[in-house]
Amino acid sequence: MIVSRRKLIGLGAAGAGGLLLGGCDRLNDSAAFRGVLGGATGLNMRTHRLLMGDSLAREFTEADLSPVFKANGSLSVADPAYRGHLAQGFGGWALQVGGLVRRPLALPLSALKSWPQRTQITRHDCVEGWSAIGKWQGPQLGRVLEAAGLLPNANYVVFHCADVLEGAPYYESIDLVDAFHPQTILAWRMNDAPLSEAHGAPIRLRVERQLGYKQAKYVMRIELRESLAGLYGGGGGHWEDSRGYQWYAGI
Repeated sequence: MIVSRRKLIGLGAAGAGGLLLGGCDRLNDSAAFRGVLGGATGLNMRTHRLLMGDSLAREFTEADLSPVFKANGSLSVADPAYRGHLAQGFGGWALQVGGLVRRPLALPLSALKSWPQRTQITRHDCVEGWSAIGKWQGPQLGRVLEAAGLLPNANYVVFHCADVLEGAPYYESIDLVDAFHPQTILAWRMNDAPLSEAHGAPIRLRVERQLGYKQAKYVMRIELRESLAGLYGGGGGHWEDSRGYQWYAGI
């Protein structure tokens, strides 16, 4: 039942964002078409949450792991600070958590590894049309947010990343419903090994009930915000700003 629902919603999301990734960039030049994409976001979110509620995305077994899990988007990071941390195994790196929180945090990778861990084997569905099953491990994002203490006007979680894509700093965002879902984790481990650079070391977001472009890599800083207005292009993420993809990409 979960698979059929995921396919149903995924088809709707792919129909909006997938056209652009599939090479129909001429459509993206049309203000009217971009308006259709934007209007589809709210419908997708309401439909998805009505159907799925707080249920889990399907989890698989190790026998189901894909022999190859394609690395997509940025495959490396040019930022000198990142390259220095990478060379040192991220021993001196810390995740910054701030914005609308009571207790700003600086969490070393060792601390994230020491927190209660969730391990899950899930399917990554890319809007380009490919899927892969991988095993992920890391602390639940909700635990990190609870430790920071959210202020009452915090509505969105923004992930600021180390990479620059198409000349713009990469970022993504989700709301608190997805942030506190038990399968939303800050993964530092993939298929029983630390994340590689191509797959987003030191940590990447796994928000398992959304399409692949929401799974931000190279997460350096988490910011709690009341609104996404005024943040870069205002769409809530790199692809939302640059290509008009749906902000909510539920599957």
